[in-house]
Amino acid sequence: MERGGFVYIITNKNHMVLYTGVTSDLRNRVYEHVNNHYPNGFTSKYKCYKLVYYNFFWSIEEAIAEEKRIKAGSRIAKLKLITDFNANWNDLYKTLD
Repeated sequence: MERGGFVYIITNKNHMVLYTGVTSDLRNRVYEHVNNHYPNGFTSKYKCYKLVYYNFFWSIEEAIAEEKRIKAGSRIAKLKLITDFNANWNDLYKTLD
Protein backbone atom coordinates (compact mmCIF):
# COMPACT_ATOMS: atom_id res chain seq x y z
CA MET A 1 0.00 0.00 0.00
CA GLU A 2 1.42 3.35 -1.03
CA ARG A 3 1.38 6.15 1.52
CA GLY A 4 1.10 9.81 0.63
CA GLY A 5 3.19 12.64 1.93
CA PHE A 6 3.27 16.33 2.72
CA VAL A 7 5.69 19.04 1.74
CA TYR A 8 5.76 21.80 4.32
CA ILE A 9 7.49 25.06 5.15
CA ILE A 10 8.02 26.33 8.66
CA THR A 11 9.58 29.60 9.74
CA ASN A 12 10.69 31.52 12.80
CA LYS A 13 8.67 34.30 14.42
CA ASN A 14 10.22 37.06 12.26
CA HIS A 15 9.90 35.02 9.05
CA MET A 16 13.62 35.35 8.39
CA VAL A 17 14.40 31.62 8.16
CA LEU A 18 12.49 29.15 5.99
CA TYR A 19 12.75 25.39 6.38
CA THR A 20 11.25 23.07 3.76
CA GLY A 21 10.59 19.47 4.70
CA VAL A 22 8.69 16.35 3.68
CA THR A 23 6.82 13.88 5.87
CA SER A 24 4.08 11.28 5.79
CA ASP A 25 2.69 12.52 9.14
CA LEU A 26 2.45 16.31 9.11
CA ARG A 27 0.88 16.85 12.53
CA ASN A 28 3.45 14.68 14.31
CA ARG A 29 6.41 16.12 12.37
CA VAL A 30 5.48 19.74 13.13
CA TYR A 31 4.88 18.74 16.75
CA GLU A 32 8.47 17.46 16.81
CA HIS A 33 9.73 20.79 15.43
CA VAL A 34 7.68 22.87 17.87
CA ASN A 35 8.84 20.79 20.84
CA ASN A 36 12.54 20.64 19.86
CA HIS A 37 12.48 16.88 19.52
CA TYR A 38 15.86 17.15 17.77
CA PRO A 39 17.66 19.86 19.80
CA ASN A 40 20.70 19.91 17.51
CA GLY A 41 18.62 20.16 14.34
CA PHE A 42 18.24 23.12 12.00
CA THR A 43 14.74 24.10 13.13
CA SER A 44 15.71 24.03 16.80
CA LYS A 45 18.83 26.08 16.15
CA TYR A 46 16.92 28.75 14.21
CA LYS A 47 13.69 28.52 16.27
CA CYS A 48 11.47 27.57 13.32
CA TYR A 49 8.17 26.62 14.94
CA LYS A 50 5.53 28.22 12.72
CA LEU A 51 3.91 26.14 9.96
CA VAL A 52 3.08 28.51 7.09
CA TYR A 53 2.67 26.18 4.10
CA TYR A 54 1.85 22.57 3.33
CA ASN A 55 0.68 20.51 0.38
CA PHE A 56 -0.43 16.87 0.27
CA PHE A 57 0.63 14.40 -2.43
CA TRP A 58 -0.81 10.94 -2.99
CA SER A 59 2.65 9.38 -3.11
CA ILE A 60 5.67 10.11 -0.97
CA GLU A 61 7.80 10.10 -4.13
CA GLU A 62 5.79 13.03 -5.51
CA ALA A 63 6.17 14.87 -2.20
CA ILE A 64 9.94 14.32 -2.21
CA ALA A 65 10.19 15.59 -5.79
CA GLU A 66 8.22 18.72 -4.86
CA GLU A 67 10.39 19.29 -1.78
CA LYS A 68 13.50 19.17 -3.98
CA ARG A 69 11.91 21.57 -6.48
CA ILE A 70 11.02 24.05 -3.74
CA LYS A 71 14.44 23.81 -2.10
CA ALA A 72 16.14 24.43 -5.46
CA GLY A 73 14.06 27.57 -6.02
CA SER A 74 14.79 31.09 -4.91
CA ARG A 75 13.72 32.64 -1.63
CA ILE A 76 11.38 34.90 -3.63
CA ALA A 77 9.68 31.83 -5.12
CA LYS A 78 9.23 30.37 -1.62
CA LEU A 79 7.78 33.63 -0.31
CA LYS A 80 5.29 33.72 -3.19
CA LEU A 81 4.33 30.10 -2.60
CA ILE A 82 3.65 30.83 1.07
CA THR A 83 1.80 34.10 0.45
CA ASP A 84 -0.41 32.56 -2.26
CA PHE A 85 -1.34 29.73 0.14
CA ASN A 86 -1.43 31.66 3.42
CA ALA A 87 -1.56 35.41 2.78
CA ASN A 88 -1.34 36.40 6.47
CA TRP A 89 1.34 33.86 7.35
CA ASN A 90 -0.87 32.38 10.06
CA ASP A 91 0.42 29.40 12.03
CA LEU A 92 -1.34 26.52 10.29
CA TYR A 93 -0.31 23.92 12.86
CA LYS A 94 -3.28 25.01 14.97
CA THR A 95 -5.65 24.20 12.08
CA LEU A 96 -4.50 20.61 11.50
CA ASP A 97 -7.04 18.02 12.61
